[in-house]
Amino acid sequence: MALVSADPSAPKLDAENTVKRNPHPDFKKVEASRPLFNTSHQWHFTQAPKPNWKPGDGPNDSSVLSIPHREIDPYAEGRPAVHNYKLLISGIVPRPVGFVSTISGDGKSTNLAPFSYFNLISHDPPLFILGFSGGYNRPKDTLSNLLATQECVLNIISEHYIEAANYTSLNAPEGISEWPFSGLHPAKSRIVKPDRVQEAVFSIEAKLVETREWESRVTPGKKTGVLGVVEGVKFWVREDAVDEEGVLIDPAVLKPISRLGGITFSRTTEGFELPRPTFDEVMKDEEVAKLSKPKADSQ
Repeated sequence: MALVSADPSAPKLDAENTVKRNPHPDFKKVEASRPLFNTSHQWHFTQAPKPNWKPGDGPNDSSVLSIPHREIDPYAEGRPAVHNYKLLISGIVPRPVGFVSTISGDGKSTNLAPFSYFNLISHDPPLFILGFSGGYNRPKDTLSNLLATQECVLNIISEHYIEAANYTSLNAPEGISEWPFSGLHPAKSRIVKPDRVQEAVFSIEAKLVETREWESRVTPGKKTGVLGVVEGVKFWVREDAVDEEGVLIDPAVLKPISRLGGITFSRTTEGFELPRPTFDEVMKDEEVAKLSKPKADSQ
């Protein structure tokens, strides 16, 4: 394991002032001008965007081909790294939110925080990634705890507690727990020491596999991030959300929340299904078979 001892005396870097996610001088005034959250919108299936699509048809709207693209060099002279940050978090969407619970090495303080650099990367073993801004020398509390204990709990955020989850992004001083501010309820885990979130429909107890520190391309020597890989060792799913076999989680119950750019979140209220094609089956259609060409000739 690539573990490095974090220096607890190192000053914490609050990057929020430089990122400036909030585009509104008076957010509450702007929010008040918008329609109310519609609780009547329930999960449902629709048809795919173009049910009569055939192999070779290409995009549903070919007019987009006439719109030019702009080329952007992430390392262009004078381009601040924060511009890449804002571009990426608004373009790589929607992203699942990793709502992470940890406990300090001495067991005296707990931490609960959301991370938008989060995803599943393997099912056997169950592996997940977490991205932390800053290096080992300026670790966030979650990273400090994870390095010290090698344990955490991942909770999936749903509609019914999104405000509480978001409030845990509060830049509380080291040693101050976000749990009381959120009003969420801790529930005992089975294998790891950190508590899971009782309100979460789906939670995963996890253990640290490895970490890796990243260095800036723009400012050589500056440590800008840490990748954490954790392995799921116990799953928790609310009874009304999972089927009898413990295989499928119902999106109508999970009601997952995803991250978009800036301070924008998104809810999931509808979906459609698209079967994955099987080569041997589709080749039975003569018109589709004509599309089969060597890769060198496919352009």
